[in-house]
Amino acid sequence: MTQTKKSAVISGGNGGLGRALADRLEADGWHCILLDIDVSGLEATASRTPVAVDLTDTPALAQAAQAIIAARPSIDLVIYNAGVSQIGPFAEADTASHRRVFEINYFAAVEMARAFLLPLRKSSGTHLAISSVAGFAPLHNRTAYAGSKHALQGFFASLRSEEAAHGVRCLIAAPSFVATNIGRPEASKDGILRPGSAADGLDYMSPEDAAKVILDGYVRSREFIPVGRVARLSSWLMRASPALYQKAMRRNISGKG
Repeated sequence: MTQTKKSAVISGGNGGLGRALADRLEADGWHCILLDIDVSGLEATASRTPVAVDLTDTPALAQAAQAIIAARPSIDLVIYNAGVSQIGPFAEADTASHRRVFEINYFAAVEMARAFLLPLRKSSGTHLAISSVAGFAPLHNRTAYAGSKHALQGFFASLRSEEAAHGVRCLIAAPSFVATNIGRPEASKDGILRPGSAADGLDYMSPEDAAKVILDGYVRSREFIPVGRVARLSSWLMRASPALYQKAMRRNISGKG
């Protein structure tokens, strides 16, 4: 019976949003493969397969992808959800940490897309990238994070036109602030920390609410899915007046007008 289910691969599957996305998909009859560097606490079930892999280790990612493709009758949806944030002034960040953010947020997603490109073409499936408000707008004290999310969004928006000829969709969801790790900042010395744990966030959404918006957008084939009130307002402001957005963002995030 499980072999007839549609299959979704979710990176960052052991995080709050990854689990919430899997829960909703599995409730709709999907089989979810959850990729994360640490899958402790995730149990294998008839509808769920945890896979431990460091996404920044390209050979290990390719090997894991091959095993997943061999085990499932089809790969119908790949959700690029893994990511980290980094908070702090650019003047205080080093090159290594900036590159680390890009390795996790951008290059790992690119290599994951490469690994699942042909299976998604075969199933006429969907790439679903989890970007951020920082993927289309500036965000104070987050130069590396915003840069990596702009790159992610640019990559999948460009891939969209290439894969359309194969019947494959490329969708981008842009959450604002999702409360996945509130109270657990645990930032490293270079300012890199789990997403959803920043103390300066605004109007946090629960992972469950964010997952509902994202998957409703997926069902409706929306190419761009702003997730949350802040994301919707930011998207509108960036189109109407980037200067007004910049002023509002600085006032609310940095406390400076």
